[in-house]
Amino acid sequence: MKIAMFTNTYLPHVGGVARSVNTLEEACRARGHEVRVVAPEFDDAVPSPHVLRVPAIQHFNGSDFSVRLPVLNVVRDFMEDFKPDIIHSHHPFLLGDSALRESWKMRVPIVFTHHTLYERYTHYVPLDSPALKRVAVQLATEYCNLCDQVIAPSESMEHLLVERGVTRPILTIPTGIDTAFFAAGDGARFRDQVGIPRDAKVIGHTGRLAREKNLMFLAEAVAPCLAADPRAVFLVVGDGDARPELLEYLRKHAGEDQFHFTGSLSGPALADAYAAMDCFVFASQTETQGLVLAEAMATGMPVVALDGPGVREIVRDGENGLLLDGHASARDFSAALRRLMEDPELTLVCSRNARATAADYDTGRCVARVLECYTKLIADYPGRMEEDPTAWDRLLSGIEIEWSLLVGKMSAAAAAVSETPATEDLLD
Repeated sequence: MKIAMFTNTYLPHVGGVARSVNTLEEACRARGHEVRVVAPEFDDAVPSPHVLRVPAIQHFNGSDFSVRLPVLNVVRDFMEDFKPDIIHSHHPFLLGDSALRESWKMRVPIVFTHHTLYERYTHYVPLDSPALKRVAVQLATEYCNLCDQVIAPSESMEHLLVERGVTRPILTIPTGIDTAFFAAGDGARFRDQVGIPRDAKVIGHTGRLAREKNLMFLAEAVAPCLAADPRAVFLVVGDGDARPELLEYLRKHAGEDQFHFTGSLSGPALADAYAAMDCFVFASQTETQGLVLAEAMATGMPVVALDGPGVREIVRDGENGLLLDGHASARDFSAALRRLMEDPELTLVCSRNARATAADYDTGRCVARVLECYTKLIADYPGRMEEDPTAWDRLLSGIEIEWSLLVGKMSAAAAAVSETPATEDLLD
């Protein structure tokens, strides 16, 4: 089949959504399907005939995100040439709107994956406020109800979307990971490359170093473990605007040789970094799925994490790691981490079970479910026509979708001044 994917974040941007899109894209292509991606321009992006790069503002509001600019007919011409059987949108705004327009005009089904809790990222937008958070929630909810199928990456997200008033069909399908790839990482090689002793106890973390990831909590929890054990090392893989603050804190509470910040890694280097860790720590409360947790577990890594959306589905307390209450203190987290580090039997049990857990997130299983979803939607789609839509058909569809998008945005704007059923439901 011919699949078009629309996303506001894409490689070489480092983040969960960009990696999710790329994983799905490559897996679909490996199974013989044609895939095209529409994404914003991004610094150092490698040109590809399979990717349409739309002009965008780089480093929007000081972040590492790109925000597309409206360009007439560029997306339209690209889609006309490709003629997709289905469109998969990965955001509910900007290029997400373009995905809806193309779906309605071309009369093909559209799937939307709700990757993100958008209300927890409004600090990237000027004039952040509770009102803006309500707008983000309402906007995403309205968008879901304009699509033919919604995919939630975790059961927590599926439950939340139903509570918020999403009436379209929802499937829970996590983003797949290449478990064999991560399991093959060479930890000894990585330790030698970055100067970590072979006998060190390595506490690891991977992800964007961004404000919403609760990283200062993590630093406060890890620091006592570093102070208590001179052989303990904190290995942080990723980059972002929170890095300077983290480094400043750790320099005050640990030796310079007890923490290593590698910057962003990908490919074999990322797999090796995971393999170099002895345990993995995670404190984010803004996730919709535990993608990095699954990657860590694929290497047999026990996890210490705070309970939260996307985390509780994968971390089972006492089985593949330790799961603390979402409101636990940094001191409680530190105590749990020390318990894991000092109990070889618990570590062994958690490591064995972690690999078994990761198998449920293998790319093959997850992509098969997505492709099954695509196939059913295409076969059952009521707007499917034997002939291409006429110019008149497209004009009518264009008017209809523009009106629907306008109504959705008006509803989101109204949420700025008063609560709605969608904005009253929060994910714990």
